[in-house]
Amino acid sequence: MAIHALSLDWHLDDPTIQRDDFFGRVSLSAFDVVAIDPVAMSRRWTEEISPEPDGARRTNPHRDRGFGRTLAAWMLRRRTETNDLLKRGGGIVVCRVRTRGEPLEIVGADGPAERIDRYGWLPTISLVDRHHQLTFPTNGRFLPRNGEDVILAQSGHPFEEYLREVSGHIVYDAVYQDLMSTPIERFATVLARNRVGDVLALSIPYDEGRLILVPPVEGVSPSREASILLEAGRQLAFRPAFSAPPDWLPSHPLPGEDGLVDELASLTERRDALSQKVEEVRGKLEEKLRPKRILYAKGRFAFLPAVGDAFGALGFSVDAQDPVLRLSSDEGDALVVAEASEEAKIGLPAYRRLRDAVDGTVTDGDGHHKGILVVSGSRELDPKRRPTQFSDEVLRGCQGQGFCLVPSYQLFKLVQAALEDRSKQGLAAFRRRILECDGEFREQDAS
Repeated sequence: MAIHALSLDWHLDDPTIQRDDFFGRVSLSAFDVVAIDPVAMSRRWTEEISPEPDGARRTNPHRDRGFGRTLAAWMLRRRTETNDLLKRGGGIVVCRVRTRGEPLEIVGADGPAERIDRYGWLPTISLVDRHHQLTFPTNGRFLPRNGEDVILAQSGHPFEEYLREVSGHIVYDAVYQDLMSTPIERFATVLARNRVGDVLALSIPYDEGRLILVPPVEGVSPSREASILLEAGRQLAFRPAFSAPPDWLPSHPLPGEDGLVDELASLTERRDALSQKVEEVRGKLEEKLRPKRILYAKGRFAFLPAVGDAFGALGFSVDAQDPVLRLSSDEGDALVVAEASEEAKIGLPAYRRLRDAVDGTVTDGDGHHKGILVVSGSRELDPKRRPTQFSDEVLRGCQGQGFCLVPSYQLFKLVQAALEDRSKQGLAAFRRRILECDGEFREQDAS
C-alpha cells in the first residue's frame, strides 16, 4: 500500500516524497510519514538575533516587528500538526538526532520568557508505569557526541533495518539521554547505541503513532536513503504499536515458558561472551595490521605515525616531533621525514625538510643523525604497480648527503621480514641495513 511521505530540510530524492522546509506551507498532519532534519531550523533566529553579553539570544515581541511572535506561532503550529499526526493519525515522524542548538528566548510582557529550540515543535508525551515515568521531549537531553561506533540493538524494528542498510555511513553528532535516568526500554524501543551505551536511535510511541530518532548519515545517495527509509516506513505503518509488558505479567506463566526463558538467558550469556571475544580478536587484528598503513595513509596525522610504527617494529625507539621522527638504537640514531602523495613522484620540499632537520641537530650540538626520507608516491595504486616514487633531484640530494631514501613499500617489506625474525640479532641486522644505506634503499636490502 502506498504511503504519503514528506521531508523537511532532509534531502531525500524520490518522486513519491514531497519536499519542503520546516517553515514551509505544507501541513505535517496530511502525511503518513514525515522526515525532519532539525539542524537548519535554528538558523532562522541565529542569523537574525545576535547573542547578548550573557551569551543568550533574546528577542522582545514589542520591538522586533513581530519576529518573535511569528516564530512562536510557527512552533505552535508545527507542534499541533505533529501531535495530530502522531496521536490522532497514527503516523510516523522520523527525526535526525541533533543537539538542541542555540535556543531563542522570546521575552514575555508579564510571564517568563518562552524558549524555542530545534525540538520545540515536538508535542509532549508522558509515559508512566508503576515505578518510572518518561516525559519527552521535556526531560530529554541531546548531548554533543561525535563518532561512528554504532551497535545495533537486534530489536527487529523496521528502522533498525534502515540503520543496517546505511551502516558504515553513520556519523552521529549527538546522543540521547534522559534527565531522570529513566530506563528507556520500559517505554520505547532502542534501535542503536554506541560502545559506551549512549542511545543513538530510538522509537518512541505516541499512542498509535511513532517518533523515530535516527543519527545522520554521510556518503549515501539521497535516492538510496529515500528508498530504504520509505520501505522502513511502510513496514512500520502496519506494525502494532510498542507496548511495554507490565511488572505483574511474569506472575501469569504459560506451560513451557520457564524453560524457554532459561534457554534464552543461556544463549544470551554465550552471545555476550562471543561478542567479547570478537572484540578482543578484532583489536588484535587491528594491531597486527598497523604496519600496512604505510602503504596507503596520507598526511602528518596518519602517514607519519604509521611510519613511526614501522620503525618501532624494527626495534628503534621512536620519538615523534612533528614533522620529524627521531629514531634511536644501539646501532645509531636517525631523523625521518615522511611524505605521501597521489602524485607519481615526491619532490624536493620533503628532502629539504630532512636536510634542514639533520643540519639543525649538528648546529644544536646533538651530534650527527642519519637522515632517512620515506616516500609514498602514486598512493592510490597497488604498491607493486607504482613507478619510481621520487624525482631525480631528490635521489641526487640523498646520495650527496648520505641520506637513506626508502619507498614505503620497501619499508613495509623490511617490516614483514623483521616480524618473521624477532631475534635481537635479526632486528639489529635490519636496523644496520637502513642506517648504512646511502641513496635509494633497494629490494635486495629489504630481503
